Amino acid sequence: MRPSVFGAMDGLVSNFALIAGVAGGTTNTKVIALGGVAGMVGGGLSMAAGEYVSVASQRELAQAEIAVERRELDRHPEDERAELAQTFVDKGVEPELAAEVARQISQNPDRALEVHSKTELGVAPGELPSPMVAAVSSFLCFSLGAVLPLLPYVLGSEGLMASAVTSCVALFAAGAIVSAVTACSWWYSGLRQLVVGAVAAAVTFGVGNLIGASRL
Repeated sequence: MRPSVFGAMDGLVSNFALIAGVAGGTTNTKVIALGGVAGMVGGGLSMAAGEYVSVASQRELAQAEIAVERRELDRHPEDERAELAQTFVDKGVEPELAAEVARQISQNPDRALEVHSKTELGVAPGELPSPMVAAVSSFLCFSLGAVLPLLPYVLGSEGLMASAVTSCVALFAAGAIVSAVTACSWWYSGLRQLVVGAVAAAVTFGVGNLIGASRL
């Protein structure tokens, strides 16, 4: 839930601010809506591309480290078994029991690789994240948040007020939802997110208003 909520929140704040900035410079609803659509699609693709590269790089690094661990298990099985036993001892297991557990685990090469990788690297061969899943999820979550401030214009609204009200309600709700995975109260988390998003939109509205007034 955490990456989904934060992805949607990012889309909501950035596109609300973008729409407010465009609305500050023009009253042409088609231009404002076009800016919102561009912000949603461009921002979503940017998020997806960044997430794909990031996760792919992390996956490749983990695969390289796992390959090193696999070679060590092939070349120095006794040393690796002793190292695994010592890991259990460090966690409070009696030495004799730790040695026996390590011996039994080492009888299965695939299981031994999984346990060694999880213990030493924090990852397992079968648990590596998918770059494509991460990219698609980021795009969808960002777009879900970004479409909210755009929706009133799509439905025929001709002013910023409807978009601002929709965005502010969504900002507060998103912040309140985030409180489920934090130690903050729902009202504080919601109010904080509302203030942050509103300030961002107000600043971009002011910039857009200045640019529109100067006719640049």
